[in-house]
Amino acid sequence: MENNILDNLGISELNDMQKKMSEAFLHSGSDIVLLSPTGTGKTLAYLLPLVASVDKANDNVQAVVVVPGRELALQSVNVLRAMKCGVRGYACYGGRQTMDEHREIRKLMPQIIFATPGRLNDHIDKDNISIAHVRTVVIDEFDKCLDMGFSGEMMSLMTKLRFASRHVLLSATAVDTIPQYVNISNTRMIDYRTENNDLSDRIRIHVLRSVKKDKLDTLYACLCSIGSDSAVVFVNYRDSVERVADYLCEKGFVVSAFHGGLDQKEREAALYKFSNGSANIMVCTDLASRGLDINGIGHVIHYHLPETREACTHRNGRTARWDATGDVIFLLGPSETLPDYVISDDEMTLPDILPQPSKPRMATIYIGKGKKDKISRGDILGLICKKGGVDKDNVGKIDVKERYAYVAVSTDVVKQLLQKLRNEKIKGVKTVFELLR
Repeated sequence: MENNILDNLGISELNDMQKKMSEAFLHSGSDIVLLSPTGTGKTLAYLLPLVASVDKANDNVQAVVVVPGRELALQSVNVLRAMKCGVRGYACYGGRQTMDEHREIRKLMPQIIFATPGRLNDHIDKDNISIAHVRTVVIDEFDKCLDMGFSGEMMSLMTKLRFASRHVLLSATAVDTIPQYVNISNTRMIDYRTENNDLSDRIRIHVLRSVKKDKLDTLYACLCSIGSDSAVVFVNYRDSVERVADYLCEKGFVVSAFHGGLDQKEREAALYKFSNGSANIMVCTDLASRGLDINGIGHVIHYHLPETREACTHRNGRTARWDATGDVIFLLGPSETLPDYVISDDEMTLPDILPQPSKPRMATIYIGKGKKDKISRGDILGLICKKGGVDKDNVGKIDVKERYAYVAVSTDVVKQLLQKLRNEKIKGVKTVFELLR
């Protein structure tokens, strides 16, 4: 089965960490703590042996995966679906009605639940999810889940899940102590960190100095100089995300802004635009430093310095994922210095003549119908190709939500496509087709 799963994911073979994890999970009864750098494939490392342990003939929830945020919940369940292994999963998180999730859970009957601590507690307390058959508890990004911000929710949750026989904890960074309420025992440690874990040998570290305290002009020049490569720009505050993103948009970049103050739909749209190539730049807080597995991010730029070593590790991990390489740029103002845990003697210089801001290859179209309207990816692709006259090679990622959908199309054809779809129907129903700004 494993070979079929890898084929479905387009992966030729597991790395050493993933093999070690599978061996420990399947051939020992120990609880497991896995520490491995970001981008090394920890999600697949635990999912492969986990799905092998699930009884597919049993429709009860048999495992729960606790995550710190909705993005990681969604990403993880999408990996499970892409595995096409016959195990059903469902993601639960805040920002939408609990009753809607309950309705979908009853219909799907998932065997693995991916959930944030507060939302999972809510479902259990309301008897929306039965935990009587849960034998495995996975805590992904456990350093974040077990910090003070989640302590009350996690203590309550782990008390409810105290009869689970297996615990698996994963992260790129460790904690000083694991609280007793997690109930781990006979623990097997798998540590794939290196002495210089923060700075992978696949990441090149650069320093770019700004002569002004306000670094916007230097950031603009930096982004112009890297061309069409995608970049994630990290700042420390929500209002800074808006300020930096607005400035870059005014300068001609197409930007996704991402922070915790956005509602669920806005956050999904921002991630979708960036992941499908409709925006070259994402400006974000550290909310985006964990759990986002987006291929091909060439640059991570620290506009504001990370507040901790752990934050730096997770930020840098957005690039150089799996076996790719990437560049990390620390943008320093006149009075700023590199953190003592970062080593770099590469002083970046910018060209005297800057190219114009690079435009993205794709654009995103919003469609006002979704799963509730029985709309599928095939329906959307057929409409765009047949009615819109667009070759399928110009169509990218299609994502169908409950009440709406997104589709990425080449910028070369988007204007003409929207004109052709203006009065069209999808499955006999008139709907909205518009460019996602």
